[in-house]
Amino acid sequence: MSHHSDPRALLTPAMRGLLNRIERAGHPPLHALSPDQAKASYLAGAPVLEIPLHKLTRVQELSIPARDDFKLTARLFAPSLDVALPVLLFFHGGGFTVGSVASHEPLCRHLAHLAHCAVISVDYRLAPEWKFPTAVEDAWDALAWLREQADALGLDAQRMAVGGDSAGGTLAAVTAIAARDAGWPLALQLLFYPGCAGHQDTASHKRFSKGFLLEKPHIDYFFNQYLRTEADRDDWRFAPLDGVDASGHPREPRWRGACMAGPRGMRSLTDEGVMYADRLRHAGVPVALEIYAGVVHGFINFGRAIPQALTAHNDAARALRKAFNPET
Repeated sequence: MSHHSDPRALLTPAMRGLLNRIERAGHPPLHALSPDQAKASYLAGAPVLEIPLHKLTRVQELSIPARDDFKLTARLFAPSLDVALPVLLFFHGGGFTVGSVASHEPLCRHLAHLAHCAVISVDYRLAPEWKFPTAVEDAWDALAWLREQADALGLDAQRMAVGGDSAGGTLAAVTAIAARDAGWPLALQLLFYPGCAGHQDTASHKRFSKGFLLEKPHIDYFFNQYLRTEADRDDWRFAPLDGVDASGHPREPRWRGACMAGPRGMRSLTDEGVMYADRLRHAGVPVALEIYAGVVHGFINFGRAIPQALTAHNDAARALRKAFNPET
């Protein structure tokens, strides 16, 4: 069978084997479940492929007030009790519908350890109970709160980054654009395969719409839970590509850089992530774009099974260290 007729031929053997195991396990796909069942199923499955929790000196529960006085839970991870650690504000993936601080705790702990920084992971509100733009507003409110509270938490307000994977990458990118407009400097936006476009019409969406874990029915399911109307697809807070001027002359960029990671040709969001990276470059933002061959969307959480996940953790940590310590 040629590579062209079977896109799975592009996957690494480990990745192919993992997808086959997942299929054989026969769990119903998330899009076949109710939102509550999907949340529970995702959380139960999260630790199966993830690395063990890295031991850290400091793990602290936080409560972040949103604009409507709703209390968002968050968790701070830090490798030491040093004062003035730089901090990554992290938003988990899960299609705005599933996922939590708990599902992404192994990743956040590992990044804190590798990058020697604090990581604050936020439980923003999820669909369908909370529709767009609640998650966006929660992400922004978390950044505003962190700017005010950094000193009290022993963190360095001058060295802050935002990051996330998938839907969380979308939230991080949107938050970075809003921070630019507010004149709030950020050291980095760290994006793992973020959703950047409002319409899923790129070539990689069409080619990898089936058989690669994040399938078209999943994307439709998540977006149908999250969006109020079709018009929301054209809001830059859902499609951050639209928040960066294509002419390459946006308002003064406030980010020292961006680091983006995605699987090569293997995920439906690859193309739009590359387009977003190109827009940032045109705007004069230094971008490090890492593409990992032969893996699928979501691979960052498969550290126990997929070697590229750990490579990506290390690459992300290197980008954070460089952004937080530009003089070294």
